[in-house]
Amino acid sequence: MARITIDPITRIEGHLRIDVEVDGGQVRDSWSSGQMFRGIETILQGRDPRDAWLFTQRICGVCTTVHAIASVRAVENALQLEIPLNAQLIRNILIAAHCLHDHIVHFYHLSALDWVDVVSATKGDPRSASRLAESLSPWPRNSVKELTAVKAKLIDFVGKGQLGIFTNGYWGHSAMKLPPDVNLLAVSHYLQALEVQKRANQVVAILGSKTPNIQNLAVGGVANAINLDNQATLNMAKLYQVKSLLEEVKTFVEQVYLPDVAAIGAMYADWLGYGAGVTNYLAVPDLPTNTAGTEFDLPGGTIFNADLGDVKPIESFNDDYFRQNVTESIARSWYDGDWERHPYDEETVPAYSEFDPDGKYSWVKAPRFQEQPMQVGPLAQVLVGYAQGHEPTTKWANAVLELAGSIAKTRLSPDVLHSTIGRHAARAIRCAIMGEMALKHWGMLVENIAGGDTDIFNAFEFPSGEQQGFGFHEAPRGVLSHWVVIENGKIKNYQCVVPSTWNAGPRDGKGQPGPYEASLVGNPVADPERPLEVLRTIHSFDPCLACAIHTLDPEGKELSKVQTL
Repeated sequence: MARITIDPITRIEGHLRIDVEVDGGQVRDSWSSGQMFRGIETILQGRDPRDAWLFTQRICGVCTTVHAIASVRAVENALQLEIPLNAQLIRNILIAAHCLHDHIVHFYHLSALDWVDVVSATKGDPRSASRLAESLSPWPRNSVKELTAVKAKLIDFVGKGQLGIFTNGYWGHSAMKLPPDVNLLAVSHYLQALEVQKRANQVVAILGSKTPNIQNLAVGGVANAINLDNQATLNMAKLYQVKSLLEEVKTFVEQVYLPDVAAIGAMYADWLGYGAGVTNYLAVPDLPTNTAGTEFDLPGGTIFNADLGDVKPIESFNDDYFRQNVTESIARSWYDGDWERHPYDEETVPAYSEFDPDGKYSWVKAPRFQEQPMQVGPLAQVLVGYAQGHEPTTKWANAVLELAGSIAKTRLSPDVLHSTIGRHAARAIRCAIMGEMALKHWGMLVENIAGGDTDIFNAFEFPSGEQQGFGFHEAPRGVLSHWVVIENGKIKNYQCVVPSTWNAGPRDGKGQPGPYEASLVGNPVADPERPLEVLRTIHSFDPCLACAIHTLDPEGKELSKVQTL
């Protein structure tokens, strides 16, 4: 039984260590270890709750917007405060734009190189690649001319030994099996995606005043003053700029991202059998369409044991089913104690010790819902939406499954989504949904303003005594919730239960593995010195960073040290 340690996992944000035991070319056991202490909960104690969203954005360098949204929602929930419809819709457009940016970056720039061989692309035929692309999509930038230029650029890089951003990859790995034409097409789209993701982020900057770390939120609404006759406020010129940018991104998602995922998924059909892991799913509703947070354009709910016929909805920002059933365990985490508690009752007292796979081995806590591990993320939301008959979800899910099935010459059902490839497909499906929703909510905002409503903020005062509140958001990586206890206008306790905590968490007090850990069991590993297959499954959840990989033998001796993207 060989032990492989990948520390840190690359192309993610933050420090993640994965240990796997491999026997007979398959992963038999695994451990997921978060190697960085967060500590924002301690920093917030005693502060004004209205400032929490500014601090929580600093939890992550990628997901700043999502923590801001969850934080203001938590304080508003504690005060039972509604916000104006304009504020709700502006937040929704921000959420959708951030999601579009995040999903495009994840697939093309953080995970596609697990499947696409950049060096092989130098052997692709631009004419053949263009014909293939045109059979899948009307995207105008699949021309022979553009693909020829990309191939020439790659040949120049390779010939000089200077692959630039593509320098450190597992090119030629036995698990890489796309034809050169497909690799050339994918690399071309990788470069185009660098341009498109900026358009989505421009929307975040226009509405949020800057990005990362938006500045336009407030407990009670937003700070986007609306005056159609004032160049310094939110006016029609800025709104139409937002619309134009969103339309450009939406076109790319539908004509490039979805076909690429369907094609690559079909060509790696064997990976539909790997990576399922935990098949309990949790998603929360989002994109509220009223001031009370009781009506949404994205559904939420739970599914247990992959049973799409038994979905239980989560229906509002005050949903008792969600509020009562979230807990976190620190039995295997580097904190003082071994308890499992509700977030309102938690402490964050670090107690570091050496990595012990039989004891404590991670800074990440282990969230549970009804004492069960849950997978969160686009796959959870797509399955929950599909199970509830959510029209945009069923439309785009069926479209991707049909396209992938036609390429693979087989019929695919939603059951194949319980997999490593399925998580990528679900992310593309969700991206298409969010492209539609962004423009829908843009239209709702313009219509509401045209009706004479320019309200953006509801004033409030903190009552004396104690209030408890939670705010959730279906972030690009899944369910994000913030939990706050306020006492006499100050933060008494604050806890963040984030998507990567749900997915990357260690075992709990019952020994139940988290989703990362469970998903790796059964994965193939062809070359222990280049554990590409482990990265494929971990990246499918969308963590994010770049560093180095270390491989150890069973006695802990370093066998190799290799750079990767």
